[in-house]
Amino acid sequence: MSEKFKILNEIFDVVTDRKANPKDGSYTNYLFDKGIDKICKKIGEESSEVIIAAKNNSPEETRYEIADLIYHLTVLMVNQGLTWDDIMEELKKRR
Repeated sequence: MSEKFKILNEIFDVVTDRKANPKDGSYTNYLFDKGIDKICKKIGEESSEVIIAAKNNSPEETRYEIADLIYHLTVLMVNQGLTWDDIMEELKKRR
């Protein structure tokens, strides 16, 4: 992944580490502990918030909500045993 997307790998690494080494008070661990239903619920909520922010024509709010959505998608990826390489490969196949 190129340098400008390095933060995605950093977040992925932190989420992966939280799954392997739970930390008290960690929101990420809270999501893992609650399971797939909670993770998916959060993705649904964040997706809706992205839509609302975009419909409100608020670029700053949209940026914030997209970041939340990407974080929650990252939690889902780790939970499902997927990596950014898997996602990039899938996107590459579709091009």
